[in-house]
Amino acid sequence: MIERLVPAGVAGAEAFDDALPHLPDPRELALVRGRPDRVVRQFTAARACAHRCLDALGAPPGPLLRTTGGAPAWPAGFVGSVTHCAGYRGAVAARAEVWAALGVDAEPALPLQHGVLGLFASECERRMVTRLSGEHPELPWDRLLFSAKEAVYKAWYPVTRQWIGTSAVAVAFTTGGLLTAEVRPDRTPPPARRRPEDGGLAARYTGRWHVEGGLLLTAVAVPAGAPVGVGARARVSVEG
Repeated sequence: MIERLVPAGVAGAEAFDDALPHLPDPRELALVRGRPDRVVRQFTAARACAHRCLDALGAPPGPLLRTTGGAPAWPAGFVGSVTHCAGYRGAVAARAEVWAALGVDAEPALPLQHGVLGLFASECERRMVTRLSGEHPELPWDRLLFSAKEAVYKAWYPVTRQWIGTSAVAVAFTTGGLLTAEVRPDRTPPPARRRPEDGGLAARYTGRWHVEGGLLLTAVAVPAGAPVGVGARARVSVEG
């Protein structure tokens, strides 16, 4: 599935179970020490996907630990994103000289519970979901919207180190598998948005989505050199 989403220069790997090609690094296992076995298996299988991506790119061997923000700490000169949900583990990675940031998210292809959409979607997004659901009722547009916002955040945060709420990400879909998103930090409600410079249009993303086999995936990528950051207008694309 993931190969449908990644552009040129991005390595992707996925697994639909927790079988591991080799034993995980004990330093990585230490990150989930004391967690339930199910969580440990998901974590290690997703990390194995990330290592497959890095191996394909010629990255030096070593554990994939965590940043202070909790995201994977990719080796110097590389960027990536990891995701997992029931029945799926996946990762993408690229050389930072080609792509500045990546975001990928996987979810079960099921509608959200009643009332959840209103917690993270704008009125415009809710109208879009209603329209698309009428045109293509077989697709879970509400969960696709949630997933797209997750993917955008995974690309946004490693570059800016700035937390934003779901209301700060405005997403639009095409029925052909593309998505666009605008990040507006000023739409993050206070007190999370504390600084005056947190306002303004920060970035415009384009990406892809795909639904297959009871799963949905969304992905975005930021090309190297794109002026991504607070107050800067940028166009980012996964159309390699």
